[in-house]
Amino acid sequence: MNDSVLIEGLAVETVIGVYEWEREIHQELRVDLEMAWDNQPAAASDDVAQALDYAAVSDHVRDFFESCQPALLETAAEQLAGSIMSTFSVPGVRLTLWKPGAVPAARQVGVRIQRGRW
Repeated sequence: MNDSVLIEGLAVETVIGVYEWEREIHQELRVDLEMAWDNQPAAASDDVAQALDYAAVSDHVRDFFESCQPALLETAAEQLAGSIMSTFSVPGVRLTLWKPGAVPAARQVGVRIQRGRW
């Protein structure tokens, strides 16, 4: 599959981190998603029901981080990718989680994973 649906720079607030003080505050993460999706049916029918609802995916990501508050970005990425794939029947996900401010000398740090079929 060569088609995809993109969500870039989605801001979410969550509890994440390995240090005790991080478990007591909310921090902003930025989420970049590329989801494998056959866009041809939606294009041919001009019917939103055939499209991947990026607003619903965005809401799902925000809800995910309200309930899942892992220590590691790696854990969050794995669990979020699996949740998106199962909830929306997406065959493949490329996901980047950015944690701005985690390393003062860097603009941001993050992790990137790719799961599923492309």
